[in-house]
Amino acid sequence: MINSFAAAVKLFERENGCRYVSVPTALSQPLEHLADRGLIAVTATVGGSSWRTSLLPMGDGTHFIAMPAKVRAREKLTLCVEIDVSFETRERSSNGFQT
Repeated sequence: MINSFAAAVKLFERENGCRYVSVPTALSQPLEHLADRGLIAVTATVGGSSWRTSLLPMGDGTHFIAMPAKVRAREKLTLCVEIDVSFETRERSSNGFQT
């Protein structure tokens, strides 16, 4: 199942903080049963770019998707711009590695 949402690109306020988008709780909360150490394995898509990643816990019950530099450059993403994001869960292999 593909989940889609719009969110602004944000920056973690710390040295060398990463860029990310917050995932709506309505989309992440139903998937928490899939979490392994808080991570939910997904394939994310922004524009024409897709990459394997995880919904990462913020520590307050919400999740985020980190926006890699390659994706930001390819899609010309800047801070505070609102973007359309989609993701779908992916399964973990039996050896514990994400597939």
